[in-house]
Amino acid sequence: MHPLDPAGNEYSHPSDSNHNPGLDGTRYKWLSLAAVGLGVLMATIDISIVNVSLPTLVQALRTDFPTIQWVILSYVLVITSTMLSMARLGDMVGKKRIYQLGLTVFTLGSFLCGLSPSVGWLIGFRALQGCGAVMVQSLGIALVTEAFPAQERGRALGVMGGIVSVGLALGPPIGGLIIGLASWHWIFLINIPIGILAIGATGLFIPSLETKRGDQRFDLPGGLVLLATIIAYALGMTIGQHLGFRNTQVLLLLSGAVLGLGLFILVEKNSSQPMLSPALFKNVLFSINLIMGWLVFIVLGGTFTLPFYLELVKGFPTVKVGLLMMVVPLSMGLISLAAGALSDRFGPRGISLLGLLLLVAGCLSIAGLKVETTAVGYILHLLPLGLGLGLFLAPNNSAVMGGAPKEHLGVASGLLALSRTLGHTTGIPLAGVLFTTGMMASGRVPSAADLSQAPPQDLVNGLAATFHTTALMITIATALAALAFWLDRRRPT
Repeated sequence: MHPLDPAGNEYSHPSDSNHNPGLDGTRYKWLSLAAVGLGVLMATIDISIVNVSLPTLVQALRTDFPTIQWVILSYVLVITSTMLSMARLGDMVGKKRIYQLGLTVFTLGSFLCGLSPSVGWLIGFRALQGCGAVMVQSLGIALVTEAFPAQERGRALGVMGGIVSVGLALGPPIGGLIIGLASWHWIFLINIPIGILAIGATGLFIPSLETKRGDQRFDLPGGLVLLATIIAYALGMTIGQHLGFRNTQVLLLLSGAVLGLGLFILVEKNSSQPMLSPALFKNVLFSINLIMGWLVFIVLGGTFTLPFYLELVKGFPTVKVGLLMMVVPLSMGLISLAAGALSDRFGPRGISLLGLLLLVAGCLSIAGLKVETTAVGYILHLLPLGLGLGLFLAPNNSAVMGGAPKEHLGVASGLLALSRTLGHTTGIPLAGVLFTTGMMASGRVPSAADLSQAPPQDLVNGLAATFHTTALMITIATALAALAFWLDRRRPT
């Protein structure tokens, strides 16, 4: 028999298969959040740790820069191309089951990465690690949404946003410390104790909410078409950064992605149990929120140009660059906690709209960086971007999850994660084109191949061109947010 709470109601243990802690407000919702947060923190730290270790890996594994990029690309391609498939499986067979399997695969992949004898093995094991990461990333928000009642969803997702920000901020300094004190192997091996702890916490504190329908089938044709479509798009955008977007191979990949998208829509319309139910997109507000998130993450891809400004224009040492790059994730994490609570109290529409307005100001502020801007000035220029992100993400995520039916929470969570990865996949090459075009506009830089030879003012011009354009994109997202606010106010209560 379960013990009673002060109000005389029974506490149910979190492992009870039919218990939803969000429904009765038990203490286990926060333990569930902590368990999910631990897995998300591990996966987030891993991203930034590996990114900062690439120069070390080139030397240690005796390889070159084009090859070592596949340590990142193999991981990202697996995640991007299988995101919705894993989310759909979570809806079918149980989100906790797939999430816990993901933690196990990610931890095993981390162990094997740490033992890799060559760059080829490391690339392969990173793909395995990506198989685990996609299960964690696609279902984390869905598990938190199930654990919390609707009136507390924003606060819980705000905490998740804070965890992601802390992970992104901690990765570079931890990576630098590990490389300085130990070897590159520990960049991956550090995940093992965290992974074991996360697996145990998931088993103890996250309830097993079984699906009610037993007749669900996986949409294999839709899954295969979607897999090929996203791989073609991601490869086309990635290779286009190096070969140019007029290259025949790149054009074929991107054309194949467009045709694949059309075929996927056709397959889903004719499927009795589609992977991506068209009914989800009949909710206009749901679709608008996903598009806004995608646009914001495209803009975030442009931040990869900031280290070039800090190193080549300002001449700051690597350690100082790493610390200054923490401005956005730290400010985002600090404000996201408050943003989630505010969205619970006042609704997500107004808070996310305010966040987008701050993002427009942040992009224009970054575009105003000068050659003579100081480190303190740089921080002040970057703060609006981080604060805007913090205000936007948790309320927007809450609005997306609140607009999805319970049986599609996994897919909704996967769509949120997919909007993030596709945003980065689109944003990084777009920012690269804008940056180099703006830099070369003066005619003093004959080629973008060697940025170190470009005059500082031309690099600043490239940065300005990038963020003036991204400000325009966020303005479009802001207009969509205003439309969503208006539509939401007109809905009958």
